[in-house]
Amino acid sequence: MAQKRPAGGPPDEPAQPPRPFDVRVLKTLIGLMSEHDLSEIDLHEGEHRIRLRRGTRQEIVSTVTAPPASHSGPAAAPPADTKPVTPAKAGTAIKSPTPGTFYASPSPGAPPFVSVGSRVTPETVVCIIEAMKILNEIPAECSGVITKVLVENQQPVEYGQALFEVDPSG
Repeated sequence: MAQKRPAGGPPDEPAQPPRPFDVRVLKTLIGLMSEHDLSEIDLHEGEHRIRLRRGTRQEIVSTVTAPPASHSGPAAAPPADTKPVTPAKAGTAIKSPTPGTFYASPSPGAPPFVSVGSRVTPETVVCIIEAMKILNEIPAECSGVITKVLVENQQPVEYGQALFEVDPSG
């Protein structure tokens, strides 16, 4: 007996369960996000990870292999007698993925996630943005040292607004 094949697939390939990054699965997840007004879906299955985020202008689909679970606090500031800063160097901006309210620390009275001089990795949480009563932890998504904090605590931010400046060579 012949196996049923998925619609639109080549006639000589047997039917297979959808892979995690299958376009049909992504379309279904995006539909669920719209239907339930979700701003982000983050799924893990084994070493595979799918994170879908919805902003005001575009949908971001990123697929990565899940990193090993580890948590470290912010690094100490470098000593004051380091090399002088060269003004010609441009830093990398960490931008807001969604409009909302910027929070520099995990709770009132707690120290900020990062400050000028903090070393960050792509997984380092740099702030929280509250959008529609949902608290979203924002990762740095780059490596380096924070050179500027561009927004004040509890300040409203827009999609794509620069929150921090990072020196990738730091």
